[in-house]
Amino acid sequence: MTSSRIAWLNPADPQSAFPAVENALSEPDGLLAAGGDLSADRLLTAYRSGIFPWFDEGQPILWWSPDPRCVLFLDGLRLSRRDCRYVRRSNAELRFNTAFARVIDACAGERRSRQGTWITSEMRAAFVTLHELGWAHSIEVWDSALLIGGLYGLSIGRVFFGESMFSERPNASKFALLGLVTHLRASGGELIDCQIVSQHLMSLGATTLPRGEFVALLRSACDPPTRLENWPSTPISVAGLRANV
Repeated sequence: MTSSRIAWLNPADPQSAFPAVENALSEPDGLLAAGGDLSADRLLTAYRSGIFPWFDEGQPILWWSPDPRCVLFLDGLRLSRRDCRYVRRSNAELRFNTAFARVIDACAGERRSRQGTWITSEMRAAFVTLHELGWAHSIEVWDSALLIGGLYGLSIGRVFFGESMFSERPNASKFALLGLVTHLRASGGELIDCQIVSQHLMSLGATTLPRGEFVALLRSACDPPTRLENWPSTPISVAGLRANV
């Protein structure tokens, strides 16, 4: 049975623990707690526990663990024949971790144009810190000197927790996702957490897991809670990726 109330975390106490995810509300789906802070330690603990922050500017920090959870297993990515043709014909290239702040700002800007963004100034600052500490990463799509698409997220153990993506040109975010999946597969990754179900992600091969199953998977896949450090240091041609991964 889920609680009808959420827990409030003390921002002055970085050790204040999250409640068990089973206590999350069913309406709104997954709301678990409020308050606390966005310190690196708290964020790493949250993601490893199947919890993530999601709130608007001016709101208290809200923590969520929806049921079911949207995930993409690395062998599940599916691109259409048309998408595969775009990959083979693309002149773009992938770069990794060269413009993290620009990627997160582009993701925020795209959502702001759709009447609001959850990538608040607090969230931006927190993820820039995680990037500087080696936990958060950006996958970028470039056309010469132009950043045309990308995504960012958090990597812990064998899991990449995807946060957001953007496209300035058609298919650019798909190129970034393909590049991420290719790299994670080569690095022993297991899955990408997509957080919230969307028709777009499901069309690319994402699926859903019951929350309990997802959290149990995290216990093994995020143990030990290591950083993924072997990101490519040189650009990779999008056309050279194997589209039918």
